[in-house]
Amino acid sequence: MLNTKSEETLAPVMSAYGRFPITLEKGKGSYVWNTEGTKYLDFTAGIAVLALGHVPDAVEAALKKQLGLLWHCSNLYHIGPQEKLAQMLTERTCCDQVFFCNSGAEANEGAIKLARRYAASVLNKPEGHIVTFNHSFHGRTLATMAATAQEKIQSGYGPVVPGFKYLPYNSENSVADIASDDQCIAVMLEMVQGEGGVIPADKTWVQQLSAICTEKGIPMIIDEVQTGMGRTGTLFAYEQYGIEPDILTAAKALGSGIPIGAFMAKKGFPN
Repeated sequence: MLNTKSEETLAPVMSAYGRFPITLEKGKGSYVWNTEGTKYLDFTAGIAVLALGHVPDAVEAALKKQLGLLWHCSNLYHIGPQEKLAQMLTERTCCDQVFFCNSGAEANEGAIKLARRYAASVLNKPEGHIVTFNHSFHGRTLATMAATAQEKIQSGYGPVVPGFKYLPYNSENSVADIASDDQCIAVMLEMVQGEGGVIPADKTWVQQLSAICTEKGIPMIIDEVQTGMGRTGTLFAYEQYGIEPDILTAAKALGSGIPIGAFMAKKGFPN
């Protein structure tokens, strides 16, 4: 359905996104339908979100069941489904603990905060910086925009949050730079740069980065918001590289369309 509504009618919705003139009404599996009943094959999966397709039966049933039990519970109390999911994630990754949030940007923001807390309390480097890589994308909160080494993402939102250093992706020079950088407190990267052009990280390069992080005693943060939950052939893409991140982030396909994010960490990080 072409959107024939006037600009005045649409005004309450901020025009932050360039939208196609189609109003979608329902979806199932790999297909969506507009308000006039036209069927489309969805190649975007909700921008890397719907790894199980639209309205998967198992997820629909679980949601309906939970809606009849409890909609919201604060973190003042134990939450059974939350603890079950945390257990599942730690059993299937190299991590030992999980913090849940609402989105990928929040997960990456939390990972950045955890790394900075570790730097201040363990490394005694409260003024150090986190290395990220050119053409990366880690989110659109103030800190994750600063971690995102793309001027077009940061433009218009200055001053940019300090504490980040940008280096070339898939470059041996970056490894050497980190090795000699006494103020580097963490390294943050994507296994596949999605917004940067769908560019996979070189396996040897990633292994060299991991070795340098281990040698320096600084955490390696792997952002798997786009690649996590089976989207590259393994549950998380890092599994194909023969390394283990110290901090791992996930979102998008983790909720199959329901807003959720998580950052995970090995033991030894302050809560």
